[in-house]
Amino acid sequence: MTTTETTPNVETVRALIAKYGNWGRWGADDQVGTLNHVTPEAVAAGAAAIRSGKRFSLALPFDADGPQRGGFGRFNPIHLMFRDGGDIATGTIIEDFYGGKDRYCRGTDDLVIMPLQSGTQWDALSHIIFDGSMYNGYSPTAVTSKGATRNDIAQAADRIAGRGVLLDVARAKGVDALEPGYAITADDLDACAERQGVEVRQGDFVLVRTGQLAARRGDWGDYAGGHAPGMGLASVPWVADRQIAGLATDTWGMEVLPNETPDVFQPLHCVFLVGMGLYVGEIFDLEALADDCAEDGRYEFFFCAPPLPFSRAVGSPVNPMAIK
Repeated sequence: MTTTETTPNVETVRALIAKYGNWGRWGADDQVGTLNHVTPEAVAAGAAAIRSGKRFSLALPFDADGPQRGGFGRFNPIHLMFRDGGDIATGTIIEDFYGGKDRYCRGTDDLVIMPLQSGTQWDALSHIIFDGSMYNGYSPTAVTSKGATRNDIAQAADRIAGRGVLLDVARAKGVDALEPGYAITADDLDACAERQGVEVRQGDFVLVRTGQLAARRGDWGDYAGGHAPGMGLASVPWVADRQIAGLATDTWGMEVLPNETPDVFQPLHCVFLVGMGLYVGEIFDLEALADDCAEDGRYEFFFCAPPLPFSRAVGSPVNPMAIK
C-alpha cells in the first residue's frame, strides 16, 4: 500500500466502529460489552466440553523474569517478603510481629508491586479511549485519579467462564511462529478452524496462537512492544459476526505490529475495546494447551479466567485455565 486512498487510516477505524460497534446494544448503562453473549447455556456448553479432566494454566509466571522492558512505564512484578524465615530463625518475629508474646505458630508474608498489565492479563473496557470516548459512550473523565468509575475490570469478575476454543494459526500454517508484522485475517481464522474441525460459536472465548511467546521465552528482547504477528483489520468482521465473548493471544498487544494504520496506534484496541466492548487478553501462554490439542484433535474446552476484582482498575493479571 503506497497511496493515501489504499492505506488504512483513522477513517478506516471510525468506519469499523460505526459498522460493528455495540454502543447501546445492551442498554445505556452496560459496562461488560461482549460478555453479554455468555449466557447460562453458553457456560453449560463449556462445561460439557470437559471429558478427560486435563487442566492447563495459560499464565506466565509473575516474576522478575517476565517480558517487560519498560514500555509505557510497565515493569515486571517485584516480589518482596515482609515476614520471612530469617525473622523466625532469629526469634525477632516475636517482638516485631507478635507483640512480644510467643504462641509458637510462625507465619511468613509477602507483597507484590506490579503494573496490573505486566504479564498474562485482561484489558478492561476503560483501558482505551478513542475519539473522546470509551466503550458505550462513557467520557474519559470517568477514569479519575482514583481509577475507572465506568467499565472497570471488576465488572467482569463473575463473567469470564464458558466455552473456550483454541485457534492455532501458527500450526495450521505449518510454522513454529508467525513472522512479526503478519496480520491475521478472517480467512486465516476460518482455514484454521476448518483444519482443526472446530466451530466457533456465540459466547465463546477464542484463543489465537501465533507462536511468538514460545519463540521469545527466555530471551524476550522487544517482545513487549516490538514488532509482532497479530490480529489484523481484516479479522474484524469475523470477530463481530461470530459474537464471541472474548479474544486472547500469545502476544504482548493482541494485534499486528507495526500497525496497519500509520496514523493510529493499536487500531484494533480502538475497534474491539471501545467500539465493540470486546474483552481482550494478552500474553497468554498457549503452548502446552496447543500441544495437547494437536495430540488429541480437540480444540474446545472449558475456559475460566476471571480477573482479580480490583475496584476501578483498567486491567488485571489473570491465571486463565483451560480444562479438557
